[in-house]
Amino acid sequence: MSGERIPPKGRGAGFNPPNRFDRVHHEVELENVQDDAEYLEGLRRPETEFLDDKSRSIIAENDSPDVGFDASVNPYRGCEHGCIYCYARPTHEYLGMSAGLDFETKILVKRDAPALLRAALDSPRWKPRVLAMSGVTDPYQPIERKLRLTRACLEVMAEYRQAVTIVTKNRLVVRDLDLLSGLAAHRAAGVFVSITTLNPAMAAELEPRTSRPAGRLAAIRALSEAGVPTGVMVAPVIPGLTDHEMPAILEAAAKAGARTAGFVSVRLPMAVAPLFTEWLERHHPDAKDKILDRIRSMHGGKLYDSRFGDRMRGEGPIADIIARMFKTSCRRLDLNTQPWPVTAAAFRKPPKDGDQMRLFE
Repeated sequence: MSGERIPPKGRGAGFNPPNRFDRVHHEVELENVQDDAEYLEGLRRPETEFLDDKSRSIIAENDSPDVGFDASVNPYRGCEHGCIYCYARPTHEYLGMSAGLDFETKILVKRDAPALLRAALDSPRWKPRVLAMSGVTDPYQPIERKLRLTRACLEVMAEYRQAVTIVTKNRLVVRDLDLLSGLAAHRAAGVFVSITTLNPAMAAELEPRTSRPAGRLAAIRALSEAGVPTGVMVAPVIPGLTDHEMPAILEAAAKAGARTAGFVSVRLPMAVAPLFTEWLERHHPDAKDKILDRIRSMHGGKLYDSRFGDRMRGEGPIADIIARMFKTSCRRLDLNTQPWPVTAAAFRKPPKDGDQMRLFE
């Protein structure tokens, strides 16, 4: 869209930036449609489309040394949560879509995910290891309440005692306490709840369709009380906007029952940088330059540095202050005193019908 934009309501991104792989980009000239009330209302309130994803495999491999997993399961591509800072937005460009509104309004659904997961775990080539769920987009985004694909995958994991670590911003995760607590009894499940801010108004701007902070803290409490190893991810930390909240977030999470914590600084790869900049212009124009300058100071003058290690934490004085604040707060709150307990040791393949009959013989 060129010239003046109409920020959509209830969404994180304010527009669709060009896809870096496409030579042609569609733009809307608002002056040509200013009398079309129905069209303009569609721009203000874009509906979410759910598209079938026909992937033939469900376990994605990861070889990044600064990510805490090497295999993940993602039932969805794209995320209706609409977090403006989401580093996964550019993955939608591989699908011929935009990292902006398309990422949060055109969701690809892997309806075959449970069957594909069962086939993968049943394969003689599968080597037991912990799976991350989800490594790219949130497995508990709003459509999961209806489609239940994440739950169906967890049901498969429960049969195989397949170890899983979940990261989510949605309290819907407590719906699956029965499965998670059962796996946790075998040290095969744990959950990190991601909290960016404790300010509900800020969360509504940054992460419009996630659970509000109080709901996420309630999820930490419920998971912990059910015996599921629970941690908090302060993610992302945005210098000049949310970094000052880190001690309070960690304390609130610890009081709710979290025993493990981590943090990731904001990452603005490719199209995420202009999307985040435009979001700052709409919501925090007076602080925009300060925030962007602090982010640049952590990445050698750039808004993003893709080098392993640096991309997750940054470097320089501000990055050092954030790291020390995290370490000091964790020490004060007795967080991270024990290693993350989730292990793949309990994996087993459930007996098939023929195997059960041979037991009686």
